[in-house]
Amino acid sequence: MTSSSTALADTVANAAATPDKVQPYGALGLKEDEYERIKTILGRRPTSGELAMYSVMWSEHCSYKSSKVYLRQFGSKTTPNMTKNLMVGMGENAGVIDVGQGWAVTFKIESHNHPSYIEPFQGAATGVGGIVRDIISMGARPVAVMDALRFGSIDDPDTARVVHGVVSGISFYGNCLGLPNIGGETWFDAVYQANPLVNALAVGVLRHEDLHLANARGAGNKVVLFGARTGGDGIGGASILASDSFSEGGPTKRPAVQVGDPFAEKVLIECCLELFAGDLVQGIQDLGAAGISCATSELASNGDGGMFIELERVLLRDPSLTAEEILMSESQERMMAIVTPEKLDGFLAVTKKWDVETSVLGEVTDTGRLIINWHGEEIVNVEPRTVAVDGPVYERPVAYPAWIDALQADSASTLARPSDGAELKRQVLALLGSPNLADKSWLTNQYDTYVMGNTALSFPDDGGMVRVDENSGLGFAVATDANGRYCQLDPYRGAQLALAEAFRNVAATGATPVAVSDCLNFGSPENPEVMWQFKRTVEGLADGCLELEIPVTGGNVSFYNQTGDVPIHPTPVVAVLGVIDDVAKRIPSGWQDEGNNIYLLGVTHEELDGSAWAGAIHNHLGGLPPAVDLASEARLAALIKAASEQSLLASAHDLADGGLGQALAEAVLRFGIGARVWLTEIMERDGVDAATALFSESSGRMLVSVPREDDVRFVGLCEGRGYPALRIGVTDASGALEVQDQFSVSLDELRGTHRAPLSEAFGPVIGN
Repeated sequence: MTSSSTALADTVANAAATPDKVQPYGALGLKEDEYERIKTILGRRPTSGELAMYSVMWSEHCSYKSSKVYLRQFGSKTTPNMTKNLMVGMGENAGVIDVGQGWAVTFKIESHNHPSYIEPFQGAATGVGGIVRDIISMGARPVAVMDALRFGSIDDPDTARVVHGVVSGISFYGNCLGLPNIGGETWFDAVYQANPLVNALAVGVLRHEDLHLANARGAGNKVVLFGARTGGDGIGGASILASDSFSEGGPTKRPAVQVGDPFAEKVLIECCLELFAGDLVQGIQDLGAAGISCATSELASNGDGGMFIELERVLLRDPSLTAEEILMSESQERMMAIVTPEKLDGFLAVTKKWDVETSVLGEVTDTGRLIINWHGEEIVNVEPRTVAVDGPVYERPVAYPAWIDALQADSASTLARPSDGAELKRQVLALLGSPNLADKSWLTNQYDTYVMGNTALSFPDDGGMVRVDENSGLGFAVATDANGRYCQLDPYRGAQLALAEAFRNVAATGATPVAVSDCLNFGSPENPEVMWQFKRTVEGLADGCLELEIPVTGGNVSFYNQTGDVPIHPTPVVAVLGVIDDVAKRIPSGWQDEGNNIYLLGVTHEELDGSAWAGAIHNHLGGLPPAVDLASEARLAALIKAASEQSLLASAHDLADGGLGQALAEAVLRFGIGARVWLTEIMERDGVDAATALFSESSGRMLVSVPREDDVRFVGLCEGRGYPALRIGVTDASGALEVQDQFSVSLDELRGTHRAPLSEAFGPVIGN
């Protein structure tokens, strides 16, 4: 490649005349057979520009070449009832759901894992920026963000570097955009030591008539690039970096991590919304992974199939960039629009008003070819679908893991249980103060959760909730969940448990779950055992969504999350979106008044395998995860919704990591109201011991509090719906958690234990 942007690039004519020229396809992430396929498609060797485009668009990150064969289940395993409110599904920038009253909500979750390990601040910041631009491109106003994070061991020296950078990057970008961060999750495990997971989610709202899809239709319509200038940052960043493994000596490829400017993106949001409102664009496509290569080829593929671009018209931050580098750059805060000629002046007037730099690159054609010129020379001439749509599709070898039978046979049932109340108390506190169950306010206090004034629920409630319409109170709730320990034991069941927990968390807020987005984080697809994990995970999710009748609207696959030959635990992050008619009926996760009755909904089984108790107390991972009963989960959600509509519940908190003991402690800590609880009824009804009653992670359970005056109505509602409900305690003014005949622990001890781990590990917030 040349070193000057004005130097002649490799032309189509030159490529045809020099078929034997050696090209660096391997350095760009292409396999030999893929390179040969490109030559067959073109009938010649590719130009260096075409090679750049195919390399980024055929990367694992952009093409889903190893996952497509399984992801198709999300579309095939559906019913009419699942899709009745689905306005836009998979294949677009983000899914869109009709939430009623003429409103729609769009949401999506994606990964920015590998860049966030190399450069944590910018990697995480641009992950937020990228997912927000997906929301903008649908015609929606972004209104909230969330994040699902996985870090290495909390006491590893490198973890502090990654944590400080990632959390600072998320807070900087989201806070500058003025978007509330309303929830998420954070987990620490040595298996993520060199492979942190940074999964970012964004949500937007729009009126039905404002929905836009990105495509290039109408010969003569203009192709316009607007936003930030194109630079050398992020050349091949997400597309190539996330499509190969890290070796022990470091990444085999280290493209520059993208650099974000949230203030430029904030202006871009307002500019795009004004363009949409003025009907000045046919569609807008964000430039994320693969940059101009992606935007041009996808827009052309989704439209009439033809486009002509003069690449030298791209506005540059770095004039030394070659044509190939311009095509591959993943510089942030850029959008591409299709504009009819008669509306171009209006379009340019709006971008000028917002001081957004704009360049007309070319136009839509009826040739069926994507043609890109560079200073008058043709450097790209391809059928766009071969770049963006019809890339490789692999059916990778799949192998049942040789180690999994022994792992599943190693049950936690053989681990020592606490024999008295003092030991029960010690273990409840040990779990409460373990890194994964400890208070995450060290992180979340860096995020603005109430900007825009529509946040109804946020940390540490079970789900985030935002008001959509001021007049009616219409709103949505979102929760994300994953459990890599469960998925390591059984990826099918583990994926369904993640779905069930996110579904249950949304239900706990009083909302009705309606849609799913997922971010599937795995090791190398070239490892047959990893592909078995992936196959089983997708099957579990697809089957689970089918049973719950809740559609998958889109998402992301992130492979190559491993160092050397050791993959991370399979970690499918499931985001569930719910709708609530009036956010005034939202349900918090902790009780606020004394004298309320406390009920345990659901049944407790001896299910300690893969639990937080097994991991934190015994450093054990083995056995089989809890059973999943999705029919019961649906019944529980319907019960909570009915109770919410009748204003019968003072609080609701799902039982998951840490079981009942953790849920009780968190409910006390939420507002500082104590509780007196007894375990004997659980032990007698369900046939379990005290340790199991406190630490089991059986699914389909929720802890709720009910005002005394509503007790009879609530019990009748549970009986009428046939859902198990057991009164296990009462709230009081003691400020303590008392488990009768076992132990009592003060609010101060609970709070001190819960808050200590993260602040002790990471010290003061850097930069605050």
